Amino acid sequence: MASTETKSAADSGSVEAGLDALDGVTTTGRTPFARTFVDKILPPILATALLLVVWQIAFKVVDDPTKLVAPGDVWQTLKTAWLEGKLLGYIWTSVSRGLLGFLFALAIGTPLGLLVARVKFVRAAIGPILSGLQSLPSVAWVPPAVLWLGLNNSMMYAVILLGAVPSIANGLVSGVDQVPPLFLRAGRTMGATGVKGTIYITLPAALPGYVAGLKQGWAFSWRSLMAAEIIASFPDLGVGLGQLLENGRNASDMGMVFEAILLILFVGIAIDLLIFSPLERWVLRSRGLLVRG
Repeated sequence: MASTETKSAADSGSVEAGLDALDGVTTTGRTPFARTFVDKILPPILATALLLVVWQIAFKVVDDPTKLVAPGDVWQTLKTAWLEGKLLGYIWTSVSRGLLGFLFALAIGTPLGLLVARVKFVRAAIGPILSGLQSLPSVAWVPPAVLWLGLNNSMMYAVILLGAVPSIANGLVSGVDQVPPLFLRAGRTMGATGVKGTIYITLPAALPGYVAGLKQGWAFSWRSLMAAEIIASFPDLGVGLGQLLENGRNASDMGMVFEAILLILFVGIAIDLLIFSPLERWVLRSRGLLVRG
């Protein structure tokens, strides 16, 4: 009997040791450049090349510069704007507005999301409203914002807030709802209640849903800003990417239209790659869901 128990304990210990060994496996070597190139660099290059080929074929088929221009013409338009010193100005005007508006939305949406998630009466009262606002097209807010605030930057920020705050708040609510009750009970046992419990237990545990809400909130911020710049164009506001797109339409300049579209797409991809993708990887890695290397 004693030998059986000893053998069982030894088996259990070996299983635990094996699991610990698996958990302790780390990647110490650096990924070879060839593998990085094939896995991460080559696919977008091939996709871009294929897109350019299809674009060039479509240009030959349409054969109407007022409907579609060649990729080379758009490149020449971008080059001219760069040489004239206007290209960075277009980008900065929109990006500075978008990031500042997103920070405002973050400062409002985070406490609002926590309030909705933790207070049942508030959730019953405004939870459905937040969901409805999230589904409302951002362009719908531009006319009333112009009437309320006029043609100025305040109007732009108001449209961004109305588009982004519901997404950030709902993302945080979703993240809080997915926090295991065991975490909250353990936190209360250790004295983490109230604000302390929110900071040290709820928010860290809700990070995946919160980050998803932030990413979606930025997408809504950027789309809202573009809608505002296209509809409420005014010389005193400066020329952002949305205004550039509208100027191209008014001038029937397809080169300028595609220039604006490509720049809007470039900024969206750059913000995702530089901010949100690293943030998502950090969250996944901190939970053991992503192995470094």
